[in-house]
Amino acid sequence: MRDETQCRVCRRTLRPSGRGRRPTYCSRACQAQAYRSRKNPPVPPPALPDRSVHHHKFFEAVWRIAAERGLRAVTIRAVAATAGVTPRVVQYQFTSKRHLLVSALYALHHDNERRARARIAASRNASDPRVLLRATLEELLPLDEQRRRSLRVMTAYYAWSLTDPVLAAVFLHAETPLEELITTLITGAGPRQSIDPAREADLLVSGVSGLGLDLLHGRRTAADVRRTVDYHLARILTPRSQP
Repeated sequence: MRDETQCRVCRRTLRPSGRGRRPTYCSRACQAQAYRSRKNPPVPPPALPDRSVHHHKFFEAVWRIAAERGLRAVTIRAVAATAGVTPRVVQYQFTSKRHLLVSALYALHHDNERRARARIAASRNASDPRVLLRATLEELLPLDEQRRRSLRVMTAYYAWSLTDPVLAAVFLHAETPLEELITTLITGAGPRQSIDPAREADLLVSGVSGLGLDLLHGRRTAADVRRTVDYHLARILTPRSQP
């Protein structure tokens, strides 16, 4: 509710007039300013587009093209056509093709992590370190269409990063969060006495990633890959005590 004791324009305290109705403005200048505002109201700024929605649509287009035709087929024009917009709309959101590609790669990492966390949290006995360890390793495998497409896109990016230092910087960072997570899970699951959890984590991440590529190519079956993963987990973990 408006404070009747303040000027409508400058918000200064109004002095009572002593007679008649309480004044609305503190001076003729404020009264004239209010009149001009009513006669020529300010034009509101245009509503900004929801950049997160726009960006995700473009990222989806990048991933689709890269999965079907390879990363070199990704152009501003191709992304615009896939997303159903004009090239100018894409260029307005991204300064260059490389900016779009790097942004889409970071978005893919984020999307994969979000989906993986949701799947792992929904697994049975998710609080058991051994269950968490196996479920985390399985997230490296293309076990459904979404993960198959994601692996094709990630492989296309990795191949191009071998000759592109900007893309390589996304992969070649000092942090190794996945290996560190696997190390923690191995430690919590009870490794055998002679096992180095950190070294085994490096081997498991690299090995399961390679098995995922074999599975993507059809060289191995999902059942065969799972047996291999189980074999290595049995090798590094102490047997569960029998009840």
